[in-house]
Formats: sequence, structure tokens, C-alpha cells
Amino acid sequence: MRFISILLLNLFLANAVYAQSGNWRYEWPNTDFSTTSVDFNEIMSGGPGKDGIPAIMNPEFYEVSQETKLGEREPVMTVELAGQTPRAYPVRYLMWHEIINDQIGAVPIAVTFCPLCNSGITFDRRLNDGGTLTMGVTGKLRNSDMVMYDHETESWWQQFTGVGIVGELTGVKLKKLPSWTESWGDFKARNPKAMVMRKPNYNRRYGSNPYAGYDTGRPFLYNGEDPPHGIHPLARVVVIGTRAWPLDRFKNTAVITEAGVRISWKAGTASALDSRNMSKGRDVGAIRVQDIKTGKDIAHDVSFAFAFHAFHPKGKWMLGS
Repeated sequence: MRFISILLLNLFLANAVYAQSGNWRYEWPNTDFSTTSVDFNEIMSGGPGKDGIPAIMNPEFYEVSQETKLGEREPVMTVELAGQTPRAYPVRYLMWHEIINDQIGAVPIAVTFCPLCNSGITFDRRLNDGGTLTMGVTGKLRNSDMVMYDHETESWWQQFTGVGIVGELTGVKLKKLPSWTESWGDFKARNPKAMVMRKPNYNRRYGSNPYAGYDTGRPFLYNGEDPPHGIHPLARVVVIGTRAWPLDRFKNTAVITEAGVRISWKAGTASALDSRNMSKGRDVGAIRVQDIKTGKDIAHDVSFAFAFHAFHPKGKWMLGS
């Protein structure tokens, strides 16, 4: 009897998954749902549909001296590629668009931010076969993290890992580029001749945080396990590959040197997910990661602990002594 009950439950779940992917086919007729690396039950709607959160294409920039709206402590995502003028992408724009497709020199990039995971990652949009992708927002979530898609094949991609999870490009991994979040004041002080993204031509409440108080609560649209070691799900951690350093370790030091990297913390950057006014969020500081031997910046992310645990359940927690 118990076996029959389990069998019926499995059949019900299988039919539910099939029905769900079947419904998606109406919205995504060009996506190959027969190819996937994940259980469709793990993917859920975040509310908006396809492109309901509009990614930015071809952003415009001006010199930092022309920017007058950003608060000194307000967070920006910084991209500094060798030989190119540094660029700042205000999180006030990423909060409402989540993806910015840009090109710096010969490198096409996607600057991405998932508010629910506090995950800010920059990707190289080029594929190994020479193709270039244009990234958009599906409106779907997996482990509370944004599921992206490419306009070329309409394959789905996990923002946290940069890996294709549904469609023709399943299993393909985008290259992560070094970028980091810091205060607008620190960026412009270090780069007085650099460029900052202009306000997009959309009717949005830029500078307002629609998730006020989120980073002191509980994860939204997440049904997975809490992190181990008593770490709060919404504690910030520095993610480098499959290792995570809790930001709590920087309470007594500004620099940690471990595992071949130098991780520096500097006070003065507001949390984008605390106060309704983004520039007035509590100070969570800024992180920069560099290779010990070369001094070069290393691709990393400062995300919530639950997201790291969800995508790297066997990852290493760098807890110190």
C-alpha cells in the first residue's frame, strides 16, 4: 500500500512538472524544454513574465563630474578592464532592471544583480564558438535567484553560477569577470575621469529600494535549507568559486589573506536592501578580492549565505580559526 502511495505521488509530481513546462512553452515557444540540467519543480515564477523586468541594452554614460543624483554612500557596481576607462553601474538602476548589456572595448559584458540574493556578478557574453549573447530576465527564480535567458537561443541561465540550465545551451558556462560593489564616493575619488551610467529612459523610482528591510528578514521565495554553522540565511558572504567567507570575519580586521587571495573590506558603502532610500542604508562596507601573487582583481560575489549554500551545498565555509 505504501509503495502504491509513493508511486501515485511520483506520478502526480511528474505530471505537475510536465504541465508546468507545458505552460511555459506558450510563453517560450523557442526554448528547448527537452534539454535541462535541473528539476523544473525548482523553478518558480517571481511575478513578472518574460522581460517584465526589462534588461538594459546599450546604456549611456557620462563623466563622474556630471553625476549629481547619487549619494556618497550609495552602492555602484564597478568594472575596470585592462586598458579601458573604469565604469560605474549604479545599483539603483540594477535594482529595477537586473541586467545591463554593455560593451567595454572589444568585450561584451552583462552586469547583473539579483536583489533577492544580493548577488552582483559581471559576465563576458561571448561563447567559445565565437557567438555573442544578449541577456534578458525570464521572470523566473530558482533558489530565489534570477533565471536569465539569452535572446539568441532563448536558453535559460542561472545568474548565481552563470551556467545554462534549460535549452540548447544547457551546461555552457559564462566567464565571470572581476567586478565589485563599492560606494559612489569611493569610486569617483579613485577614478575622477571615469564614466558612470546615465539614468535609463524608464519610469521607475530609481534610488528607492522596493525590498526595504529585506536583508534583516528571511529569504523570499526560497524553500531550501538554511546555511550550516549557525550562519544566518541573509548574512553576507564573499563567494569565490566554491568557497565562502562570512563578512562577520571582518569585524576585527580589514584584510584576510587565505587560499591564495587577499580579501579587503572597507567601510562606507550602504546596503541596497535595507532602507527605503537606498543611499541611507546601513553600512555594510565594500569588498575587493585580489590574487596574492599578481595583485590582479579576481571575480567574486558578495551574496547572501542561503544562496551560496543552495548552489554549493558541498562548498567550503572559510570560518577562520
